[in-house]
Amino acid sequence: MKIRCEARSDVGRKRKGNEDALALDEEQRLFVVADGMGGHAAGEVASKVAVDAIEDFVRLTGGNEEITWPFGLDDSISYDGNRLKTAIRHANRKVLEATRERSDYEGMATTVAAVLVDGDVANLGHVGDSRVYLWSGGQLVQLTSDHSWVNEQIQSGVLSAEQARSHPLRNVVTRALGGRPDLLVDIQSRRVKPGDVLLLCSDGLTTMVTDDDIARILRESAADIGAAAQGLVDAANERGGEDNITVVLLAFEE
Repeated sequence: MKIRCEARSDVGRKRKGNEDALALDEEQRLFVVADGMGGHAAGEVASKVAVDAIEDFVRLTGGNEEITWPFGLDDSISYDGNRLKTAIRHANRKVLEATRERSDYEGMATTVAAVLVDGDVANLGHVGDSRVYLWSGGQLVQLTSDHSWVNEQIQSGVLSAEQARSHPLRNVVTRALGGRPDLLVDIQSRRVKPGDVLLLCSDGLTTMVTDDDIARILRESAADIGAAAQGLVDAANERGGEDNITVVLLAFEE
């Protein structure tokens, strides 16, 4: 299945630098968004280290199934699911190593949302509150579940989704690369069909733009995913642009 991809990354209206990073590896059919966190330039470093490490590992395993796997294989998921899961755990190790190299990198971390496509199967991996959505048949579905404090409160019934959008702790993540060595990575597989679109994004989009507005923008720009990507970034900035905004759109065709 053919994939058309478009990406936009914007500093937003409140930040001085862009701590998001992304990868569009069309040869490996790998697509990644990372949102870095940390003082000084450390967030920018964490996201780039993570994206580079994920891409390197996926390339390494693309044509060689006999390599040594640093964390073993998970028999409950596919080979490509294992590639993605291990790539993210490998990236976590690289971020942790980087924090030990310089004192000003201490405490840096990053979220990750990644998609590795094999035929009509999209393997999704994520850690933190960067998200993956599916736009299919005129409906928008959030495929990932945020590893965040506010999402835990929503799941337990303490907060409503609307309350969470403006909560002062809405940016607190409970899981990230660079946090601990034994990182848990959420992996899932989804079959996609022609006409489907996957959206990967940092929370600079989703804290500013509601799912209903994301769906409206995708509907209005269904024939032009480049315009849709720019429309999503513009919408986040129009609503305040409080964080860096990164979006990747993947349109599937025969």
